[in-house]
Amino acid sequence: MAGGRPKIVIDYEMVKKLAHIHCTQDEIASMMDISVRTLQRDDEFCRIYKRGIETGCASLRRLQWKAAEKGDKTMLVWLGKIYLKQVDKQEIDQNVYENGKKPVEELKESIDKIRRDKKKNEDNT
Repeated sequence: MAGGRPKIVIDYEMVKKLAHIHCTQDEIASMMDISVRTLQRDDEFCRIYKRGIETGCASLRRLQWKAAEKGDKTMLVWLGKIYLKQVDKQEIDQNVYENGKKPVEELKESIDKIRRDKKKNEDNT
């Protein structure tokens, strides 16, 4: 008569489907009512999980390319950024205000005005 715990049965088909949609190992363990550590010690689980994640990525990439080929401009821009290293570049010159003066020049003018006003007030008193 054998003793100990009953052998835990892992539904590998379910693991494959869940990994394909990028469920985490924690999520899969929770759904199967098995500890994550138990799953991670199972070589077959690790192999199937890794393959499921990879096929999920390939499936997602295939759908993205289809969307881009159909003219989805957002997807075209996104794929260009990922694969072609393209970037959105917006240059903002923060050194010029609407009045055309640089902040430092404007600050100097304000300080000079304050000094002139202060001197006028002192002279008038």
